[in-house]
Amino acid sequence: MQSDIEIAQKATLLPVAQIARERLGLPDEALVAYGHHKAKITLPHLRTLEGSPDGRLVLVTGINPTPAGEGKTTTTVGLGDALNRIGQRAIVCLREPSLGPVFGLKGGAAGGGYAQVVPMEDINLHFTGDFQAIALAHNLLSALIDNHIHHGNALRIDLRRITWKRVVDMNDRALRDITIGLGGPGNGYPREDGFDIVVASEIMAILCLATSLADLKARIARIVVATSLDGKPVTAADLQAQGAMTALLRDALQPNLVQTLENNPAFIHGGPFANIAHGCNSAIATRTALKLGDWVVTEAGFGADLGAEKFLDIKCRKTGLWPSAVVIVASVRALKYQGGADAKQLSVEDLPKLEAGIATLERHIDNMTREFGLPCVVALNHFVHDTAAEVALLQQRVAATGVPLVVARHWAEGGRGAEDLARAVVACATPPGPAPQYLYPDAATLWDKAEAVARKIYRAAGISASAKARAMLERLQAQGYGHLPVCIAKTPYSFTTDPAIRGAVQGHTIDVREVRLSAGAEFVVLVCGDIMTMPGLPAVPAAASIDVDDDGRIVGLF
Repeated sequence: MQSDIEIAQKATLLPVAQIARERLGLPDEALVAYGHHKAKITLPHLRTLEGSPDGRLVLVTGINPTPAGEGKTTTTVGLGDALNRIGQRAIVCLREPSLGPVFGLKGGAAGGGYAQVVPMEDINLHFTGDFQAIALAHNLLSALIDNHIHHGNALRIDLRRITWKRVVDMNDRALRDITIGLGGPGNGYPREDGFDIVVASEIMAILCLATSLADLKARIARIVVATSLDGKPVTAADLQAQGAMTALLRDALQPNLVQTLENNPAFIHGGPFANIAHGCNSAIATRTALKLGDWVVTEAGFGADLGAEKFLDIKCRKTGLWPSAVVIVASVRALKYQGGADAKQLSVEDLPKLEAGIATLERHIDNMTREFGLPCVVALNHFVHDTAAEVALLQQRVAATGVPLVVARHWAEGGRGAEDLARAVVACATPPGPAPQYLYPDAATLWDKAEAVARKIYRAAGISASAKARAMLERLQAQGYGHLPVCIAKTPYSFTTDPAIRGAVQGHTIDVREVRLSAGAEFVVLVCGDIMTMPGLPAVPAAASIDVDDDGRIVGLF
């Protein structure tokens, strides 16, 4: 069996200018080429599209991620190719992979099998330099904070209450908590600091919600980096940082255009963490795709509870987007795992464990249809070990929900294997489409918003919070941030805050241990459980298998 990278390297790619011209109607001058197969679309050209009608948006989400794999990105790409095969003009929109997971536990993140975006090596590695630009802009602000303190601290920044960390796009647990400024007066003031991974940076979240350079700059200016000795928030604007930071991000704001294995257009742009932020590709890429295609297929990070909720309550609320349909991806293997099956026995038929695990899928269906009012299709990502009895049981249970289930074989067959899924999506996404239906109104308090997510999506009895976290929520409410949406940062592996608890549990408590303000991105993060913003590498990282041969070809990426 060929690996993903071997399949990708044997593909025949078209010049990106040809993809842009023939599939999207874009002139050559609208592109900034990064070699033959990657390009950015210029911001001036994007403004010329503003009066064009929008296509229809399809959100691909899934059940809670498991070691068995669900195939959400693979399904997104396969569905995009399938829509094109049945005569629809479709564009895929994805996030950019982070180097931390690429070299850590996950490996590549450009789809799989015969449903991939290419050139997958470039996409998984440096791509067009967006992440480097975000890291530089973020760390410039860090440097300006410490430089301001070193030169007299006119803003009276409280060194104990600096909340802006540094970032690096790599999993490195040793950098979570560090001490800086050692070595004498010439090196600044010693203080505690730390690193987050780039995808957890508020700059990443801001770039993925910004609508223009002016909006990007205004959002950066509002970033709160510290508290003064007088108890007042200190912003990036106070440090006069927004201009230089925007200059570093100018090119990064332009969406990236690549292609699928079947030479269909794909935008891959931005990559905010799916727990500490909203976990979606950039709004500017999604908006551009909607102007250029009849259908746009995008995905939200992690499962429907953690990812789709943020896509709808944060990204859609802030941008005016709303999907015409939702695809929930599941696999027999993953559902058996949710039902309690041992991870090493997932290839063995086990109807009782599957039946127990289906409750998890039913919960996600209910969340999407009842809580958000969205038409859904379940995509059963087919694995070779799935038995006829297992598929029949799953079809029977899902049929009872009133939602169609389609067996999809895009991993093995590409777009051809997802044509039935594409037809089902077109059938359920009838115009004019559903009206936005959020979990909570803007006017609700931050506490009530968190309660709404916990009770409606996670089926919790409610939320609890430490005295410090509760006080922070009350302070942010009093400071005028109460209108912002909440971003629940918790494990994606469970409806609870304990990643070991599987299945459709209910009646638990979501405990908030920390509250963070993302004033520029315009949401309030509630950190729950043991979630981290700087992952570590596993005992055997994926980096151990990645290499380059004598001809410069990347091997072992995935």
